[in-house]
Amino acid sequence: MYLHAGCQIAMSPDTKDFAVDWLGVEVTRATLGIIGMGSIGYKVAQRARAFNMRILYHNRNRRRKEEEEAVGAHYCAKMEDLLQQSDFVMLVVNLTPETRKLIGKKELRLMKPTATLINISRGAVIDQDALVEALQNKVIRAAALDVTYPEPLPRDHPLLNLNNVIITPHIGTATVQAIFMMAEEAIANMLAVLNCQPIPSEVFPK
Repeated sequence: MYLHAGCQIAMSPDTKDFAVDWLGVEVTRATLGIIGMGSIGYKVAQRARAFNMRILYHNRNRRRKEEEEAVGAHYCAKMEDLLQQSDFVMLVVNLTPETRKLIGKKELRLMKPTATLINISRGAVIDQDALVEALQNKVIRAAALDVTYPEPLPRDHPLLNLNNVIITPHIGTATVQAIFMMAEEAIANMLAVLNCQPIPSEVFPK
């Protein structure tokens, strides 16, 4: 949470010296709880392992043992167990009727008071009113949101006035390389359809 404020201090014309007591939270050896271990969640786990993080995950379906061992991930059948143990909780789920407001007042109160909630999925996965209350009352330490509901938030939304939340404008995949890769994947799917071949990224309706 110090990144944004620290940048402002470093660039401010009024700054004469830097504080020596600004202390953040170390991610190395911290516990990361990933809710939603699909392809994106798994890639997050691969990167987190480089920081020697303890990785917990909750998913509808458990990953194969060799996949868990490859990233050192431990399965939590109950989301509550993950919430209670994690220093960082990351949401990486699709938005469905089952995941809408997946994280509400009850779930936030299960988290450590020192924990940070990270949402890179969809804004409606979190009950934002409950999140505002939790951040205001220090139920959790902080939140980092790449998604909100709606997007953008109304300019008078209370989340925008809290100093323990970082909000970015849904830019998790906003790189030149990622956009090219998505375009190439879309083209590959279209060509497969036109040539009556299996579709590489087919979405099967339920």
